[in-house]
Amino acid sequence: MKNAIRQYAMVSALVCAGAVTGGQAMAADGQQLYNATCGLCHQVGATGVPGQFPPLKGRIDQIAATPEGKTYLAHVLLNGLSGSIKAGGQSYMGYMPAFAAQSDETLAAILTYVASLGETKPAPTFSADDIKAARTGGPLAPTAILDERNKLNAAHPVP
Repeated sequence: MKNAIRQYAMVSALVCAGAVTGGQAMAADGQQLYNATCGLCHQVGATGVPGQFPPLKGRIDQIAATPEGKTYLAHVLLNGLSGSIKAGGQSYMGYMPAFAAQSDETLAAILTYVASLGETKPAPTFSADDIKAARTGGPLAPTAILDERNKLNAAHPVP
């Protein structure tokens, strides 16, 4: 049993290491990266699961329309989020893990892909430099990200 657990842990580490170390080559395909990283919860096509995982489609482009919104979105991916939020007219209570181990290029590609699923044309884009800038100052607690969301919502309603 211990050997099976050890083997599973080694395989999991290798799979995760491949996803994390792919850098710019992997960042070329935001949709594929999204499906591998975010699709399990937020679903393929970013439609979410009512009451469990908020939809991203049709919302991320609107949030990314302001510099503060872009920074907030980068902070969510880097640091995670926990607590109660309203998204797409529904309430959600949950926890999203941090993805700070992913490369700046990978996170930029994921956010750019999800932003492209909205009605905003041209869709907002994210660069590795945007993610790098959001990393400055170190990690933030998921509850701090919730506070950032509430402040953003007061200035620019978050859909």
